[in-house]
Amino acid sequence: MTKLATLEFEQYLDHPPAVVWQALTDPAQHAKWWAAGDVGAEVGHRFTLEMGPWGAQRCEVLEAEPEKLLRYTFAEGVLDSVLTWRLEPEGHGTRLFLTHAGLDLDSEAGRAAHKGMGQGWPGLLAAMNTTIG
Repeated sequence: MTKLATLEFEQYLDHPPAVVWQALTDPAQHAKWWAAGDVGAEVGHRFTLEMGPWGAQRCEVLEAEPEKLLRYTFAEGVLDSVLTWRLEPEGHGTRLFLTHAGLDLDSEAGRAAHKGMGQGWPGLLAAMNTTIG
């Protein structure tokens, strides 16, 4: 039986949901805080994210609710995982929730991603606050 893991994070951002949504769905904004790629917010949209030494990772949008929810497959054929970004207004900013699900701990790539992303996501989300907007 395959053992799948999920990583969950949250980060308060000093930007309203519209600005955070733009950072998640606009290719130019997305490249500033994470990775270059033709991201979008239409269900069925297929895109790749340029992940440096890990290469281009294929993705497909599964669900999109503007300024509320974006869910897409991540690293198809490699990790076969799913990223879910949920936005909640909070004061003058946004509480951003990230769930990275489906990391296969029975595979070397899944274990490496679980460890690396488990350590990397918190810093990336914190830095996002200063690179967007």
